[in-house]
Amino acid sequence: MIIRETCVAIWDALHAAVMAQPHKEQCKEIADVFQKTCKFPNCAGAIDGKHIRIKKPVRSGSQYYNYKKYFSFVLFAMCDANYSFRYIDVGSYGSRSDSAVFAHSEFGKMLQDKALDLPDHTTLPGTTSRAMPFVFVADEAFALGENLMRPYSSRGLSLARRVFNYRLTRARRVVECAFGILANKWRFLHTPIHLKLETAISAVKAACVLHNFVRAREGYNFDDSLSHSLQSHRPSVVRGHRQGAAVREQFTAYFMSPHWALPWQLEAI
Repeated sequence: MIIRETCVAIWDALHAAVMAQPHKEQCKEIADVFQKTCKFPNCAGAIDGKHIRIKKPVRSGSQYYNYKKYFSFVLFAMCDANYSFRYIDVGSYGSRSDSAVFAHSEFGKMLQDKALDLPDHTTLPGTTSRAMPFVFVADEAFALGENLMRPYSSRGLSLARRVFNYRLTRARRVVECAFGILANKWRFLHTPIHLKLETAISAVKAACVLHNFVRAREGYNFDDSLSHSLQSHRPSVVRGHRQGAAVREQFTAYFMSPHWALPWQLEAI
């Protein structure tokens, strides 16, 4: 009871201060950092989901039993380029795919309904081509959309598409680093959580807001992010739509242009 009440109090006290939903101007600031550090323009965040290992919840059947053959719930997160969580959804069944967790999350619904306070479309830096939307970057488990970029399928890729996948991965890895920092700072995430389900969810939420609080106070240590015990979801087959495909093709052309190609990108792929 003490653990649960303390974790709830930490979340209630810090959530609004260190994990408020970004507004337009903050999204622009986030995108500026992604452009500076990851060389991916118009990026408002990186998203991913991770399994949090738990003991079997009472009367839960197989809902929390995942494809890795253990019980878990899902921590879904959207991160900025400073490795801070800007949105989290905690507690979805471990048996669900990333795309299902995302679709049922408040963030996913707001993105789908165009309800997020994203900046207006703008041209990519150094270009005069048509204005581009601000996007979130994700792995292949998520569906392609106008505001959500995922890699191309790995079969028969052209050089330009391989470069796009590399550039997207450079931006998406910040959420992996954030999970690494989180797990290495709050060591209970390295082992199954032996708490009641509701208390375990509160503990993870408290760890996430404390992560942001400590990040703002202490800064970022790269070594903290090199490894973590949080397991990725199994990718599922999901389809995008034409508008998302057109946006992705424009990013692909941009990354291959002489002025905006990275000197090492061809060697990296």
